[in-house]
Amino acid sequence: MILNKEQMQNYNELDKILRDARLILAEILYRLPDYPDILQSFVWQERDFAPEYPRLQQFLQFWDQNLDGKIFQVRVSGQRIAKPADFTYAKGQWLLH
Repeated sequence: MILNKEQMQNYNELDKILRDARLILAEILYRLPDYPDILQSFVWQERDFAPEYPRLQQFLQFWDQNLDGKIFQVRVSGQRIAKPADFTYAKGQWLLH
C-alpha cells in the first residue's frame, strides 16, 4: 500500500501519539536586544517526547544561534495526548422501556 503525503503525515502523528508523545507548552522568557532589563514572553507549543524533549531542544538551539534575544528562563509543561479511559462504576441498574 502506497500512502500519499497527507496520509503519511497522519500516520506519523498517530505513531507519535502511540509512542507516548505529549503536548508540550513552553513559556520562554527572553531579554529584549535593545532593552536588556526588560523580559518578553514567548509561548511555544508542539508534540514532543518527555523527558528529553528533542523538538524543544532543537527549537532552543535554533533560537540561540539565530535570534538576538537571550533566553532568561524556559518553563515547560506537558500533557499526555492519549491516556487510558476513565471508568466510573454505577451503583445500580435501571431498566427503561
